Amino acid sequence: MPLAEGEWNLQYAANGIHPAANFTFGTIASGYYLLEPVEIAYGDMDAGDVAMPREDGIRLGQDWKGPATLTFEVGVDTVDDAPTAVGRHGANLDAVSVMLQAWDGEAVRRRFGTPAVLRTMQAGRARRFFGRPRKCAPAGSRLTRQGYTPVVATFACLDDTAYDDGEQTIRIDIIPAPHRGLVGPLTTPLSMTGAGSSKVPGEVLIRGSKPTWPVITIFGPIAKPACELVGRWKVSLDLNLAAGERVVIDPRPWARTVLRNGANVAGKVTRDSPVLANLRLPVGRQDFILRGSDPTGMAYMTVAWRDAYAYM
Repeated sequence: MPLAEGEWNLQYAANGIHPAANFTFGTIASGYYLLEPVEIAYGDMDAGDVAMPREDGIRLGQDWKGPATLTFEVGVDTVDDAPTAVGRHGANLDAVSVMLQAWDGEAVRRRFGTPAVLRTMQAGRARRFFGRPRKCAPAGSRLTRQGYTPVVATFACLDDTAYDDGEQTIRIDIIPAPHRGLVGPLTTPLSMTGAGSSKVPGEVLIRGSKPTWPVITIFGPIAKPACELVGRWKVSLDLNLAAGERVVIDPRPWARTVLRNGANVAGKVTRDSPVLANLRLPVGRQDFILRGSDPTGMAYMTVAWRDAYAYM
């Protein structure tokens, strides 16, 4: 459900006996309010500079940025939850336990490569971060017996990017929808009525401030399918998809998979295709084309993405 302004929400799925989390905090109404604005610490730059041989200066190399870490100072407040000191104390211990359980993240940290999702609403903008909850430490406080405990919690992101909470999707058919043209009988002067469209099939507008990751799903029947981002890249697969089959190309850092009906077919990516780490969508107007052989004209693909931002 949509978050209220200023709220944060930590989510991840259950894993066997380890429960899922859906923990909301950040506002007075939630009972877990922020004592200070969230602190976003960006990772250091891993500079690839090397010294020049036998002369002054350096040669600039390829530089890589570390991920961001979000730090929250949270006041866990149950002062109004009970009329007695004992009741307030017990309610506060329970509330702190709820936050620690959510931040423990055992259900997600026991899964290789699987991120948790941290969502927020800031200035009416719904954003999300991918990563994992890390440190969560309640401070020893005499106020705990009165129903209040401060807690410091951190969330380690996979990168330094905030993504739109809402995912966008476009469908691209292997054969464009037919244009029926004029239908007789015709009379003069000729005129055209009805709805029109200026949007080209396969055209998308990538907003945000940073390139973002697509998730490409190709549905059969089709032989040797390829997804082309015009003027940028084309990823091709040396396989055939029957009707009812599909292949999902997911280049996101926490996935990096090519799956046909759930089975790994990464080896079917052709050598002339870019590596998955380079399958990003630049900001601006882009055009997708589905290529391949399909005599039925029924094949299609979907491309899903979230706009990406350097800051919330």
